[in-house]
Amino acid sequence: MKIAPYLNVYLLFFEPTGFFVRQKQFTNEHRKNYYYFFFKIDVLEDPAIRNVIVLQTVLQEVRNRSAPVYKRIRDVTNNQEKHFYTFTNEHHRETYVEQEQGENANDRNDRAIRVAAKWYNEHLKKMSAENQLQVVFITNDRRNKEKAIEEGIPAFTCEEYVKSLTANPELIDRLACLSEEGSEIESGKVIFSEHLPLSKLQQGIKSGTYLQGTFRASRENYLEATVWVHGDTEENKEIILQGLKNLNRAIHEDIVAVELLPRNQWVAPSSVVLHDEGQNEDDVEKEEERERILKTAVNEKMLKPTGRVVGIIKRNWRPYCGMLSKSDIKESRRHLFTPADKRIPRIRIETRQASTLEGRRIIVAVDGWPRNSRYPNGHFVKNLGEVGDKETETEVLLLEHDVPHQPFSQAVLSFLPKMPWSITEKDMKNREDLRHLCVCSVDPPGCTDIDDALHCRELENGNFEVGVHIADVSHFIRPGNALDQESARRGTTVYLCEKRIDMVPELLSSNLCSLRCNVDRLAFSCIWEMNHNAEILKTRFTKSAINSKASLTYAEAQMRIDSATMNDDITTSLRGLNKLAKILKKRRIEKGALTLSSPEVRFHMDSETHDPIDLQTKELRETNSMVEEFMLLANISVAKKIHEEFSEHALLRKHPAPPPSNYEILVKAAKSKNLEIKTDTAKSLADSLDRADSPSFPYLNTLLRILATRCMMQAVYFCSGMDNDFHHYGLASPIYTHFTSPIRRYADIIVHRLLAVAIGADCTYPELTDKHKLADLCKNLNFRHKMAQYAQRASVAFHTQLFFKSKGIVSEEAYILFVRKNAIVVLIPKYGLEGTVFFEEKDKPKPRLIYDDEIPSLKIEDTVFHIFDKVKVKIMLDSSNLQHQKIRMSLVEPQIPGISIPMDTSNMDINEPERKKKKLEK
Repeated sequence: MKIAPYLNVYLLFFEPTGFFVRQKQFTNEHRKNYYYFFFKIDVLEDPAIRNVIVLQTVLQEVRNRSAPVYKRIRDVTNNQEKHFYTFTNEHHRETYVEQEQGENANDRNDRAIRVAAKWYNEHLKKMSAENQLQVVFITNDRRNKEKAIEEGIPAFTCEEYVKSLTANPELIDRLACLSEEGSEIESGKVIFSEHLPLSKLQQGIKSGTYLQGTFRASRENYLEATVWVHGDTEENKEIILQGLKNLNRAIHEDIVAVELLPRNQWVAPSSVVLHDEGQNEDDVEKEEERERILKTAVNEKMLKPTGRVVGIIKRNWRPYCGMLSKSDIKESRRHLFTPADKRIPRIRIETRQASTLEGRRIIVAVDGWPRNSRYPNGHFVKNLGEVGDKETETEVLLLEHDVPHQPFSQAVLSFLPKMPWSITEKDMKNREDLRHLCVCSVDPPGCTDIDDALHCRELENGNFEVGVHIADVSHFIRPGNALDQESARRGTTVYLCEKRIDMVPELLSSNLCSLRCNVDRLAFSCIWEMNHNAEILKTRFTKSAINSKASLTYAEAQMRIDSATMNDDITTSLRGLNKLAKILKKRRIEKGALTLSSPEVRFHMDSETHDPIDLQTKELRETNSMVEEFMLLANISVAKKIHEEFSEHALLRKHPAPPPSNYEILVKAAKSKNLEIKTDTAKSLADSLDRADSPSFPYLNTLLRILATRCMMQAVYFCSGMDNDFHHYGLASPIYTHFTSPIRRYADIIVHRLLAVAIGADCTYPELTDKHKLADLCKNLNFRHKMAQYAQRASVAFHTQLFFKSKGIVSEEAYILFVRKNAIVVLIPKYGLEGTVFFEEKDKPKPRLIYDDEIPSLKIEDTVFHIFDKVKVKIMLDSSNLQHQKIRMSLVEPQIPGISIPMDTSNMDINEPERKKKKLEK
């Protein structure tokens, strides 16, 4: 066996409590010795740890125990700068061990590692006799350590080893903060009740005493959470938890067991906005005082099933991004970490680098949460960069939303076509040549990943031929290879304000698959014959080759349609498409399709600094609707076809109807303006919204549609064989799928493969007709799609902060979207910006607030606020809290003494603390 020829070679082994690595330099006196030691993956990823040989035993066991950790080890192994190598010790004659009678798998693995350690000790001595290399075995497992010593292998604990690395003291911060269950309460009173053991939880769930579900913390109130109960039962689907003791150390996305409280202890969802801003980490009395604010008298109809967490079934912790809140105690090593995600509690860590890490974005991992601690314990993992830096903040939002964004590996890139590429005779097999057609694409400005193109021409019989041509990505991405697996893992392209995280490598996304003009491209075409009333007479699907005659923006296409002088083939095609699209949209709306609203913004960037210099809501033209109508029609047509051919294996998309309770806020808000909104069907909702008009308040209808959007459920992918409800509520369509964006959505690639098999243009493969595997794929795609949306919103929020940082304080008109017990949530139409105006501030007298949930309304002193009321607010960037810089809004009008701020705010500077700090630094 060949050993990598490095002076400080490491060896990584597996052991039930962690990992083993061999590294040079245990003490300054033994610089030439080599050692094996145990520690967590966070330490392995540190730049100081290099030249590692990973045992096959490690990879197998880690893969079985933790897929995320396994992936992290593989990523480190693929990083050429780290020099990590693998050794198949299970297939090496000198290191393979048989499992003995009565020996369990863990003990066998422990023994295999000790055998490998001993063999490497002897092997390295033979290779370098003059250096007398020595192996040291590091483990936190007492029995394993004792056995290693008995076998003549020097053994140490992980902490002993890491503390000895005097050249890298920062590694100590990465050690997990471990505590034994029995000895966790060393001092201080017990805050939380003990978690029941898993065996008791399982018995309780089986008997119905407890309910199992996913813990979801609130973004707006750190003392409230809900548990979404697993299973098919409709009763008690969602359980409310209020108060620290009832939350009982659960963290967002944990799988928990809850006990329902008696009905007389049920509560209503709180309307109070509460953020954890206290510095005293164990001030529980203050928490109890804040909890009392939540419990106010409410209508009995508003009470929801309420419970408490009695145990944790599965922890779903991940590394968290955020900032260090440095302790006020001088020389203290204990500090609080404030996560970027407000649903995650603060984490107590020990670090010697507090001064260095202050004002930086860092990653922290949770280790445990003792019963006597207000916050969980954790350890420092990584320093990401300075807060406010665009690259750092982008990295944070990608990590926080679990967006895969590492460069594509060589294994993935190896499956790309060789350049220069052109369409061959083989490519044209089972494919129509449509390069003669006048095809064009219409997209937003700057779009390089062009998925779709269109054509429309009049036939000799007087009907129209309309074609939707979609990039044939499935031609380049074949099932099961590394490129396909990586695309499936990523699931979707993520569009940030200044960056695009591609689902497929750029050679495909912006070149070979992109339907750019004047180049030959492979496509998958859906072609209809329609009459002048947009009624479909024939539908056919074919793989094709096209040559787009123009790549237009929405504005350019609109200009051609509206021009009195342009009558070329492209313009004629666009006018035909636009005419038919209007008929299709009218018919769709008549069937009950919803026309909702959601404010979208566009940033104008400085060409040199790339900072936002203007912020506007996106303008929608007829051409936006034109493209949308034909994409919807293609998706519906394809959905019907693949379901006909694969009734059990079609990948479809559905939009569930919202439960009636979702509409309560919309109905109440409309009623406050003397309007009636009916919600029994999508058709009645659409008709109600169309009628909800006010000549004196033209923006009211848009506000109602924005609010209606918030009432909707999330649309999801599913496998037809695993569900019987296919209906898409928002589109009023009995069946729907995604076919039109395969460059940026993996779901569309699967749909292309299904359609290709259905028309005989390609062959099937086992996973394509395995409904259980398709269902698992859909689960990942739904998660990735949701995270992409959240990441995009976070990117918009960050760039909005940058915009107002340079713009300073501005005053704008706004409309109230929601009223809370101590705040109003407003929308500023000019910027498409939403924010909260608080009426209670620290160190200021509390105003008299009366909240009425039935209307709903909030009375402050003598002024009453209703949903949709027009107000005037001041907008500014609040940098006083570096943990969470935010857009802060204050009421200007109506004027309320002691609440509203004056129009002249020249003397007001909320960022004064930051400015003073910078002055001191200078």
